Amino acid sequence: MQNHKKTKKRAFPAALALFLGLGLSVSAMASSRALAGPAEDISLSAQAQSDGDAVSGGDEVFVKAASTVPAAQGELRGVWISYLDWNRWPKDPASFRKAVDASMDLCVSKGINAVFVQIRPDGDAMYPSAYFPWSKFASGKQGVDPGYDPFAYVLSSAHARGLQVHAWINPFRITGYLNRYSDLCASNPAIAWAGDQDASNDRWVLTHEGELYYNPAVPEVRQRIIDGVREVVERYEVDGVHFDDYFYPNIDDANEALWFDKPEYLSSGSRESIAAWRKNNINQLVRGVYQTVKQYRPQAVFGVSPEGYLKHLRLENRLFVDIDTWMSQPGYVDYVMPQIYWGFEAKVNGQPAAYAFDTCLNDWITLKKKGDVTLYVGLPLYKTGTDAADGNETPEWLRYQDIMRRQVLTGRSTGQVSGYCLYDFSSLTREAARAEVENLTALFH
Repeated sequence: MQNHKKTKKRAFPAALALFLGLGLSVSAMASSRALAGPAEDISLSAQAQSDGDAVSGGDEVFVKAASTVPAAQGELRGVWISYLDWNRWPKDPASFRKAVDASMDLCVSKGINAVFVQIRPDGDAMYPSAYFPWSKFASGKQGVDPGYDPFAYVLSSAHARGLQVHAWINPFRITGYLNRYSDLCASNPAIAWAGDQDASNDRWVLTHEGELYYNPAVPEVRQRIIDGVREVVERYEVDGVHFDDYFYPNIDDANEALWFDKPEYLSSGSRESIAAWRKNNINQLVRGVYQTVKQYRPQAVFGVSPEGYLKHLRLENRLFVDIDTWMSQPGYVDYVMPQIYWGFEAKVNGQPAAYAFDTCLNDWITLKKKGDVTLYVGLPLYKTGTDAADGNETPEWLRYQDIMRRQVLTGRSTGQVSGYCLYDFSSLTREAARAEVENLTALFH
């Protein structure tokens, strides 16, 4: 029913586009300083505590974000290096090595101790793979061998400087921004399966709103993704494997053009709801990846960075991330790193937003207490110094230059957050973010 040879620009629902465009802001109890300095009391509930320590009361955690809050031992201070950053790096070996070394030096200078390096952005690979074609971001053209192993050099450069390296994988996406259907090479499974005259694999790749995805409902597809993880942890001394927030796309089961893998559900005979069935498809993949990492590189960790607003994450028409199971039962993930990409003052229709930073963080801490999963927090460095909408007349990102700093101090004060990761790498040197970067990274030295 879905012809994955047709492509068009992906259209996001208006509500989702608005949600993703919202920014962070400062709560009424946050510091009103425009420049860095000791933050005022910040509470993760409606109350503040007077002693400045983290106090747990039921499901509420009260904190005081002060400049004296020390970092926990082993605190993760990461940055995401995406395919967009790969695309900026030169492709010839000598220039590539020089650019990578400079990038890793920059990370060290900012107090970063871990890099989350995207090695499979769109069903492709930044290393020689038996399952996925060479990425255009590694060689300039998909399927073309650059003549060296780019990821191997990134790994060695980072490790030589004491940086952890986490291999960042997008499991299902095949096309997207900067990777169109016309970019796919003949050996790409999406092309090869479409032309092999084998009807059994015709729905292993689906088209949805003009983009191509591996079908999560197909066991052979899930195994290919797991095998791709296996070759990484067998071959490279990575410190971890990392999935981001892309799983299922937005789905409408009442519309045949948007129901994605509903035919597989109907033919499965499952007695589960279709939402539960889809969550189980993702659960099977996540469990398989976790088991593979532990079997082949037990010292490495596996984690996922889901979107930050739990209410939205739990919707039953998109993603199908069973976050409550992952965080309460063993065998799924070692850590979660929610992308809490809003600030203390985020508003909706003039009222405090339910996804403002302090509320969001408290919700994740409450969930963390139900299991033994480590909690890291993803922070939106890319919004700093911009006019990213946050429901305020003047966005917080233009009014303050210490938001990231105060968010880290808030997390530290809870005693529940084990580290932070910044999106994105390019913002470490973006001029409009300079003051934010300086104020934040002063905490990392």
